[in-house]
Amino acid sequence: MQRITIAKGDGIGPEIMDATLTILKAAGAQLEYDEIEVGEKVYLSGNTSGIAKESWDTIIKNKVFLKAPITTPQGGGYKSLNVTTRKFLGLYSNVRPCMSLHPFVETKHPEMDIVIIRENEEDLYAGIEHQQTDEVVQCLKLVSRPGCEKIIRYAFEFAKQYGRKKVTCFTKDNIMKQTDGLFHKVFDEIAAEYPEIENEHWIIDIGAAKMSDTPEVFDVIVTLNLYGDVLSDIAAQIAGSVGLAGSANIGEECSMFEAIHGSAPRRAGQNMANPSGLLQGAVMMLNHLGQNDVATKVQNAWLKTLEDGIHTYDIYKEGISTQKVGTREFAQAVIANLGQKPQKLAAVNYENGQALNLPKYVRKPQAKKELIGHDIFVHWSGTDANELAQKMNTIGTSHLKLSMITNRGIKVWPEGFSQTFCTDHWRCRFTSAEEKAISKEEIIILLQQCIQNGIDTIKTENLYQFDGKKAFSLGQGQ
Repeated sequence: MQRITIAKGDGIGPEIMDATLTILKAAGAQLEYDEIEVGEKVYLSGNTSGIAKESWDTIIKNKVFLKAPITTPQGGGYKSLNVTTRKFLGLYSNVRPCMSLHPFVETKHPEMDIVIIRENEEDLYAGIEHQQTDEVVQCLKLVSRPGCEKIIRYAFEFAKQYGRKKVTCFTKDNIMKQTDGLFHKVFDEIAAEYPEIENEHWIIDIGAAKMSDTPEVFDVIVTLNLYGDVLSDIAAQIAGSVGLAGSANIGEECSMFEAIHGSAPRRAGQNMANPSGLLQGAVMMLNHLGQNDVATKVQNAWLKTLEDGIHTYDIYKEGISTQKVGTREFAQAVIANLGQKPQKLAAVNYENGQALNLPKYVRKPQAKKELIGHDIFVHWSGTDANELAQKMNTIGTSHLKLSMITNRGIKVWPEGFSQTFCTDHWRCRFTSAEEKAISKEEIIILLQQCIQNGIDTIKTENLYQFDGKKAFSLGQGQ
């Protein structure tokens, strides 16, 4: 018997959780439950994280968390519990299967069967933002080698275990050559370890267009956090409905399973909600726990129910559906089909389903790291880059001289274009002509000179090379 933590959440959450647990019990799932309260009530009690410390203790003790959707109050500095849970518990892998249920659920893509595996902890979702000038705010995009290695290896191991044939990487490394470039580089390294699995890389924009138009050409997609968040909702919707999709959030010690839709407060308490999304999350949970026979039984019964045309209001369609039912009635229909298999939809057999045991990340030997320059970001209200260059050329050291100014990443000095629109946020790059290593004391001298000359510095970045290779972006147009 496995003890897990559950949270019924807000809105339609309690109804779909009750329906899901009823199905699991009828199917013979070996589960015991510790229930915690998270979400709106906890937020409004004054806890801006939406979860109490005692609840964290319960989740960590049981290691497996089945969560219904919650409502995050607007305003007031409330933090997303989903994001917080993923980061606190190290749930680095978000897994979202998106499969067509044609012709029983309407879709334009009858052959679609993809799994999107999304990095879950870093990228822009680090949430590190600052306002730096009157006109410019920044958000830091953080991508780490261990983050890339863990999610990409998970994608290949998932494909291997579930008999998938291809893993596709989506990035935007033609623009973000350092961050997305690292993800692509690590993908190529790890793909070489799995010669039996086809691999490919797509730039995210054309890749997303292709997935929306011809999803059947993809199998497993692995990508960074923001892209994966957007892609997985699109994929679920074009497969039939976001309301039918579940997701798994997997870490080295803990895991969380949920529906991908929200709490839908307008439908709460009306016995209308479709429990399928949370049920799909629960099936993934059963596989994770090694209860593969129960997962197989539940999934086939659910497919048989959809095939029978017994549908909730959100997917009910005249001519396809045979009966419109409520939440409880849908659950009872699934229970009545336990032990049966669909006839037209492909039946499943999860005999290989289980938690993936991936090797721990091993840190690589440190590279030779040399400081060769410095970027100083300046708040300046002028519009002529040449005027700013004259001001910035008054500072420097024997090694460090002004070599470039950009505005929002675009080179505006030297040889800028008068047509380029400039804000009040300027990056002034200081480098040595020989690109030799410099000392941090020289950077302190630069900043002291800025203070002495009334230059408003708002941010600085060191420019490094690792093993002789530049590890920073050029200015656009440089």
